[in-house]
Amino acid sequence: MGIVIAIIIFGLIVTVHEFGHFICAKLSGIKVLEFSVGMGPKLLQKTKGETKYSLRLLPLGGYCAMEGEDATNSDPRSFRNAKLWKRMVVLVAGAGMNFVLGFIAIVIYISMMDGVPTTTVSNFMRTEDDGVITYYAESYDTGLEKGDKIISVDGTRVYSIIDFNYVFNVMQEHEGHEVIVKRNGEKLKLDDVSFRIKDGSDKFVDFGVVYKNKNPLTVLKGSGENFMSMTHIIGLSLKQLFSGQVEKEEVSGPVGVVTVINDAAKDAENVKESIFNLFYMMALISINVGIFNLLPIPGLDGGRLLFCFIELVRRKPIKPEHEGYVHLAGMVLLFGIMIFATYNDIVKLITGGKNG
Repeated sequence: MGIVIAIIIFGLIVTVHEFGHFICAKLSGIKVLEFSVGMGPKLLQKTKGETKYSLRLLPLGGYCAMEGEDATNSDPRSFRNAKLWKRMVVLVAGAGMNFVLGFIAIVIYISMMDGVPTTTVSNFMRTEDDGVITYYAESYDTGLEKGDKIISVDGTRVYSIIDFNYVFNVMQEHEGHEVIVKRNGEKLKLDDVSFRIKDGSDKFVDFGVVYKNKNPLTVLKGSGENFMSMTHIIGLSLKQLFSGQVEKEEVSGPVGVVTVINDAAKDAENVKESIFNLFYMMALISINVGIFNLLPIPGLDGGRLLFCFIELVRRKPIKPEHEGYVHLAGMVLLFGIMIFATYNDIVKLITGGKNG
């Protein structure tokens, strides 16, 4: 059942992306030939007006086919004959809808919490014996105080508690941090702060945070902070990927994404936690898809946008056949990466998560 739900969520993310292209193309007067949910053989198809609407067998994809996307076309309503700003809006709309879906998912899972988490310190790990309080949080000993709002750690901006997972889990460091906090309305820099529990446990956060009461304003504010955190962390992760800091075995594709969503549902202790995890993963993956598609890589929306910006500067478009060759090369490269990532996913499934 978890796999089915994971596939539906992944399919929804892709469909929402293509719907962004579709609706903006329609509003811009660009002729849409087909809007498909899914890939592969057709299960259902209906033609309404000039557009075919299809449901296809494989739910891990979809597309919005517009007239004259890759070649010069005499049709005045073709994509290439549309005004430059309209083409740019259509290209950005897919990622835009992914961001909207991601934000909605964040609002839902924040609304499921008992309160809205902040980055303000509420207390430290401690014990109390006969009225004597003993702190075993090193952050308390190294300068952090109750009421401090954490702004950044080692130059990494902290928007929400999600960022703590990146700062302490990914960076794998618990001591010697430069921390910027807001204390009594002023920003302070704390040097050499340690985040470690003295009892020797592996926990990486030795303090609690303030939770605000839920109301429309705090939920929206908290959702915005979580959205910024996810966007920020995804950006940092992509930077690590393209700079070669990520091992090739860690590259994952659609199979891996579905597996992660399935695991998030299965690992939950109850139905509420399972739903919470699913919306969290939906938000993270949807925002990831949106950001990745805007990268200036040939074959992606960002690559097409790059050619639009070149046209804006040159005041004339690059020849469609030349642009087409570039996008074709990009698609071949992306297809190769997808095959490699899928191979990694299958190996992980067979070996229980251990490659090589």
